[in-house]
Amino acid sequence: MSVFEHNAFDGHEHVAFYQDNASGLKAIIAVHNTNLGPSLGGCRMWPYANSEEALKDVLRLSKGMTYKAAMANLPQGGGKSVIIGDPRKDKSEAMMLAMGDFVQSLGGKYICAEDSGISVENLHVMSQRTDFASGINAKFRYDGSPSDGNPAPSTAYGVFVGVKASVAHKFNSSLEGVTVAIQGLGHVGFRLAEHLHKAGAKLIVADIYPDNVAKAEQEFGAKVVAADEIHAVECDVFAPCAMGASINDSTIDAIKAKVVAGAANNQLAEEKHGEMLRAKGILYAPDYVINAGGVIDIYHQRIESTAEDMRKHIEGIGTTLSEIFTRAESEGTAANIVANTIAEERFLGK
Repeated sequence: MSVFEHNAFDGHEHVAFYQDNASGLKAIIAVHNTNLGPSLGGCRMWPYANSEEALKDVLRLSKGMTYKAAMANLPQGGGKSVIIGDPRKDKSEAMMLAMGDFVQSLGGKYICAEDSGISVENLHVMSQRTDFASGINAKFRYDGSPSDGNPAPSTAYGVFVGVKASVAHKFNSSLEGVTVAIQGLGHVGFRLAEHLHKAGAKLIVADIYPDNVAKAEQEFGAKVVAADEIHAVECDVFAPCAMGASINDSTIDAIKAKVVAGAANNQLAEEKHGEMLRAKGILYAPDYVINAGGVIDIYHQRIESTAEDMRKHIEGIGTTLSEIFTRAESEGTAANIVANTIAEERFLGK
């Protein structure tokens, strides 16, 4: 099947494939839209079952970055890259250098950043071969502490702000005593759990790596459930923080939460699932709005800014979500559709 006929292809400006036999690198870069500026997005390394799965992921993720940048009021477009492989087994310095060559070959149309399976250290290696690696010269975090360049703390803080705004809108309450089920305890999910625990929330967690759930159980008193059960537990908030498409035809009827608000990209397998959530009385925080803290962080590291400016920008996620929720209710429309409309007005000039 041609990429142009792919069901996740959305008029992408540029899709590039790259293979380096010496290092074993197999990667794809997708640039969705650059109307507002050069595309920026993370590089994800994941053991995809096949190249079709990797292509679908990078197309969906790059599109989401365009919408994310627009909703976060950033002068940049959306792009993403994926590397096919297990980051715990297959990653090497030679592979990261080859990935740097790949990014450089696009001449700045795509700017690479950290994502699942790729660390800031990996980006430093890539930067030996490309001028377009971002997040490697970070100066501060949103709380004023020194930064190692990893935007995950800002992503997690933004999601926390978004969960708080969602709970306030749905239940007219604080997070004290609210039960949150977190699917995925990676760099962002675990930090989100920490914020929620400090705010008095009760946690239910799941992750494919046992050491992550054991740590959450010990540090936060979290209840642990199986990864394939977390979406169906009794809770107030379901927070998807792992791979995308967790809200799909197979899972949506089992969701008991009244709020879906998490860090994962592309949580809805299809746009129709946003309307299905609305019909069930479930408040959905559009993923590319609530998880924009990381890309906001990277932007502020690239300009003359301060930790306070960054924090205020991230906290604006809560205000944006409240506006989306109010408009969606007044129009009788799903929140994801309202968010899409606003974003498209910005990057397409509709």
